[in-house]
Amino acid sequence: MKIILSITLATIISFGFKSDTLSKKLPDITIADLKGKPVRIIDYIQPGKTTIISFWATWCAPCKRELDAIADLYPVWQEDYGAQLVAITIDNARALTQVKPLITEKGWEYEFLVDAKEELKQALNFQAIPQTFIVDGEGNIVYQHEGYNPGDELEVEKIIKQLAGK
Repeated sequence: MKIILSITLATIISFGFKSDTLSKKLPDITIADLKGKPVRIIDYIQPGKTTIISFWATWCAPCKRELDAIADLYPVWQEDYGAQLVAITIDNARALTQVKPLITEKGWEYEFLVDAKEELKQALNFQAIPQTFIVDGEGNIVYQHEGYNPGDELEVEKIIKQLAGK
């Protein structure tokens, strides 16, 4: 009986945490751009504009597959829904030398930032990458998912379309 009660309580708590995550604001954390200049993540949120934040790393194959899949749809997302994507690498200082060449090789046209100390990652309280958040124009996190499966980008598109009122 105690085991069933413990499992039930753990389930309720875990659903509560997931719900809380989606109802909170994007934290005002300073990270860096690719040149090392400090930037506040909150400055990338614009009224009336949806922002997709994708955490990734050069060593993460699913991360690269997700960013590749989004690249095909991204121009439409920008034009039709006014969305922007901010890709935040969690690569450490040693691996950061691989970031710019990979971006160039892939032809990704996103805004790229660096969270090498994982301060934003910790503030958002997640472990696995890729980790994708959708933030509305007021800075509210309205959606998140971890990992990547082909087709996940279509779910993201559905949500940004709804936020654009289309």
